[in-house]
Amino acid sequence: MAAPVIIALLKVALMQGASVAAPEPHAFVLAGAGRFAVLADLTTRRRQGDIAEMRSLQVSEEAFKVGDVEYWGGWSRWRFDCAAMTADRLDFASLRADGAEGPSTPEPSPAYPAAPGGDAAELLVIACSTEDRAAEVTTVEDAVSLGRTALAQ
Repeated sequence: MAAPVIIALLKVALMQGASVAAPEPHAFVLAGAGRFAVLADLTTRRRQGDIAEMRSLQVSEEAFKVGDVEYWGGWSRWRFDCAAMTADRLDFASLRADGAEGPSTPEPSPAYPAAPGGDAAELLVIACSTEDRAAEVTTVEDAVSLGRTALAQ
């Protein structure tokens, strides 16, 4: 499609009241800090029966470089069985210091018992909870800062 046609279509859409939605904010809570800080994003928490899914952000103590690219950590999608107390990390996607994600790499390992004190158990408690929690921070940048503060203590 030629550029003038695309511009004309955008003008029509704007005149008809179309809008571009801003990305929804995150709702991060610190799940734990050990080797990495792990934060749960409450906006991604979904529950159906005993199964809960949620996304988490893993933050490193300092940014690290791979080649010329600087990274803050990465994202993981999780599935938890709240009755069986098992965790299944579904994937991992790197998080660059410029905010870019990915690519996502599937994690094919089966679900496993969430050992008390481990990242999976801490995330399971948050994902399976029926209580409302207030976000500690709402941006990725603030989540990285919160995670690094927790790691420094």
